[in-house]
Amino acid sequence: MPKIAIVAALELEVSGLIRHWHRIKREHQGRNFIFFEQDEVVVVCGGIGVAAARRAAEAAIALYHPGVLESVGFAGALHAALCVGDIFSPAAVIDAGDASRTDVEGGKGMLITFPTVASTEQKVKLAEAYGAQAVDMEAAAVAAAARAHGIPFSATKVISDGLHFEMPKLASFIDPEGQFRTLRFAVHVALRPWLWHRVAQLAANSNKAERMLAEHLKALRPHLSDVTEAKTN
Repeated sequence: MPKIAIVAALELEVSGLIRHWHRIKREHQGRNFIFFEQDEVVVVCGGIGVAAARRAAEAAIALYHPGVLESVGFAGALHAALCVGDIFSPAAVIDAGDASRTDVEGGKGMLITFPTVASTEQKVKLAEAYGAQAVDMEAAAVAAAARAHGIPFSATKVISDGLHFEMPKLASFIDPEGQFRTLRFAVHVALRPWLWHRVAQLAANSNKAERMLAEHLKALRPHLSDVTEAKTN
């Protein structure tokens, strides 16, 4: 059984890591989840937001009984010193919803989990209110699941949007299960030329963030990188 269960929001965030892993569909409490398995690690991409992250974390715990639960994926910078592609491993995760805090051994800085995609104005307010350096939408929910089951928790995030980058309004394109409605968003953007440059920049940022996160995770677990390389040659 895996020693580490990684919970991400979308496959996009971890695609560079899981591309050649074993993909399996498993059911938990009436919902289907896609897991990616490789040696001692399993990855589940549960969807965007705290509810989706908690469901995915509970499924991973129930089905795999991991020794460590880890929240991995994209985060927004709350400090100008953090740039797209930077790896951020916090010492604490704060839930903006209930102010609960989870400390993380060996980390540095603070990550705040916010219920919606934060605007530039909200980023400034979150930094001031919590003293956090980065913001995401899932880590606190994964931490809560780990805490409830007495499992060690960790978090590894990569910055996908800088402090001053204004994210497009995405809330209406996230379905109740936390999945992003890509086609609907593409049609929306196609009809609004003034969004094209920003969305193109968002795509470039996401690609860089995904690549840097994959490189970081493979460096932490070299045997996973060796398996991937062997399968591509």
